[in-house]
Amino acid sequence: MARTLEQERAAIEEDARRLEERRQKLADKEREQMIQAVEKSGLLKLAPKRLDELVGKIRKLGIEEVEKRLAA
Repeated sequence: MARTLEQERAAIEEDARRLEERRQKLADKEREQMIQAVEKSGLLKLAPKRLDELVGKIRKLGIEEVEKRLAA
């Protein structure tokens, strides 16, 4: 335990910095997993124009609507 208030404040700031680093590493891992899922799906094998059109349609409809239509 820190002896003074300033030391305690510094310790808390250091803990916050470490926590933010952990959050960033987790976000990076999640992003990498999402990229791998897209690669496995074969979407990256599409021609760039075709992929762009597909993504545009998904944006226009919204994720929920696309999922609903695919489930039907």
